[in-house]
Amino acid sequence: MKQPLVEKIDFYYNEEGYMVFTEKYHLDRGYCCGNGCKHCPFSYENVPEPKRTALLQKRSDKKDREKDQ
Repeated sequence: MKQPLVEKIDFYYNEEGYMVFTEKYHLDRGYCCGNGCKHCPFSYENVPEPKRTALLQKRSDKKDREKDQ
């Protein structure tokens, strides 16, 4: 039997009211779903190109900005 999702552990709601799955949720699931999820720990491996490259670049740019602060 699947366990119920727990808010602030498995997901949270963003400013627009959308449910966003956490990295923990994705790791528990065990694979990339291919939808380009914000916290995907699998480097978007199942996301089709060119979206995959764009998402990886966006993540890299964000990490660079955080280092500069």
